[in-house]
Order: sequence, then structure tokens, then C-alpha cells
Amino acid sequence: MIRINEKLNIQKNEAVLIENPVHVRYFTGIHSSAGFLFVTENNACFFIDFRYIEMAETILKNTEIKAVLQEDIFEQICGIIKKEAIKNVFIEADFQTVSAAKRIQDRLCCEVIADGVLDGKIRALREAKSKTEIETIKQAQQITDDTFSMLKNFIQEGVTEKELALEAEIFMRKNGAEDISFDLITISGENTSRPHGVPTDKKLRKGDFITMDMGCKVDGYCSDMTRTVALGFVSDEQNRVYETVLKAQKAALAVIKAGMSGKDVDDVARSIIYKAGYEGCFGHGLGHGVGIEIHESPSLSPKSKLILKKNMVVTVEPGIYLKGKFGVRIEDMVVVMPDGCINLTKSEKELIIL
Repeated sequence: MIRINEKLNIQKNEAVLIENPVHVRYFTGIHSSAGFLFVTENNACFFIDFRYIEMAETILKNTEIKAVLQEDIFEQICGIIKKEAIKNVFIEADFQTVSAAKRIQDRLCCEVIADGVLDGKIRALREAKSKTEIETIKQAQQITDDTFSMLKNFIQEGVTEKELALEAEIFMRKNGAEDISFDLITISGENTSRPHGVPTDKKLRKGDFITMDMGCKVDGYCSDMTRTVALGFVSDEQNRVYETVLKAQKAALAVIKAGMSGKDVDDVARSIIYKAGYEGCFGHGLGHGVGIEIHESPSLSPKSKLILKKNMVVTVEPGIYLKGKFGVRIEDMVVVMPDGCINLTKSEKELIIL
């Protein structure tokens, strides 16, 4: 196993101080809003207060990271700094506020650097997933697929959007999810023209499209998928829009692979939608990375120049949204491979009319 100081390429007389709870969980497996991870060339310590010290000791047992009871955090860190002759401590520029960074500089007995270098290193580490991370995401996605199967039997005229969201969350938690990945989007009818609409008390009606954007967490890792189904019947226009989105998604899935840029993949789906006459109706990127956070690097969008690499986990989610009428989005989550991708989403996506 690669040691944390090697992953972060920590040099002699350098250290890093990590406080972002997302990054702390990534390196330690500990889910807490408290705690400081301090890593030098030779040591890694996780400082945590009395409320969580027993949990931290249990989780970090038999790892390279030592759980330490937090007292005066800056005095404790300064002790390590003096012992190891640390000259520079790098902190998370994207996480710390200006005032927090100044407080750290004032309290630590060496130079504090918030230049984004540490953030970039962590971001690069998190982009490509390990085998264990991918297996955990697969577990979360399986629960999400099972949730969709359940909802197909639950959906009927008169059920509200809020009831749909509640039923989905309860099912996920009962079937192994520790949490939902985000506030579930279960919307219908004209509300589906809002890409991130919020469930309301609106009742499902025949002729409605129903968009379900759902995901859950397993061991801190997220899943994400969207399916749009119809209740009762669809109009010719609804059918045309649905088939256009499906065609765009299948085309993107057919070409995505390591070595392409996020823009390249986005262009494939976007050109199909625009050529069908829906330019201006697909106002978001094609996809995003998924991991400990529901939205993380890389992105698939018209502006994304980042090159996709093996084992990146990304969504592919084209959509068409007709203001005041309806919208359609279809989203799968895939693992990028050298010669294509592995689709982790198993739910059917040909138009379903319930």
C-alpha cells in the first residue's frame, strides 16, 4: 500500500494540514466535521476531540495514521514541526477562508502556504478510482437500480412528487445505504423542465413525464442515475424528445474512453440534440465525476479540456428541457477504460410507459 506521504509527494522539511471533511474521509475513512490530518515526510497524525477519539482509534487501528486526542491543536502541531524541522506547511486553499488561513499562519511556528498545490494533488488522486472505490460505488449503484425497480411499481396517478422521494429514500436506507447522495429529484409534468427541480405536493397525472434523479452513499461513496418515465401515455412531441435524448446518450457512451477530453464527449451528445432542433434546450454539461462527492472532477462539458483517464467514474446525462412543458434526462454512471467504458447503471432506459 502506498503511504499517504508518498501519495502527496511530501518532501523533507515539508508537511500538509488537511481539514476539509471530504479530504479527511478520503484519506482516513472517518466521517466527521471535526478533526485535522497532519502529514509529514515521516508521520501522519489525525487530531480529533474527545467526542470522536474512540471511533478514530478503531478506524485507524493497523493503519499508518495515528489517532491523537486533540487538545491545543496548534501547540500539538508545533511540537511536530520543531521535532522534524518543518519549514513549510501546505494547507487547502480551496477550503480555508482568508481569515482561517491567517489564523493558522499566526499560530503555527513556520511558513504556511495556501497556493493551491495541495488541492491540486488531492484532486488528481481522487479523479481516478481504485478497485476498492469502484466496487463500493457499484454497491451504491446497485441499490439505486433496485430503487428504480421498486418505484416503477409504486408510481400511480395521485401519488405526489414528495411521496415518491420519500419512498425512494426509505428504500435506499433499508437496503444498505448510509445516506442519500443529494436531495432526491422526483418531479413530474411541467416541473420536469427544471433540471434540478424540487419535489412538491403535485400529484402524478396521466400524460406526465416523471424524472427521477437519485443516488445513495455506501461507505462514503456516491451513486447517481436519472430515469424519465411516462404515466399512461405520451404525445408525439414527448416521444420525439425522449428518443433524441436517448440517441444522444447512447452515442456518447459508445465513444467515451481514456484519452478523450470532456469536451470531446460532450460534443458528441450535444451535436445530436442541436441537430434535432433543440439548441438552447440542453443547458448543462454532459456529465461529472462521482466519488466521495456527488460532483467532482472531471467534468464533461463544452469547456472541459481535462483528458479522461482509466478508472475515472463519470456520469453521462444529456437532457432536453422545454420551458413550461416538460423535460427529459437520462443518466448513467460509467468507469472510463482505455478502450471504452464499463456502465455501472443497469436500469432499462428505453421509454417506459407505466
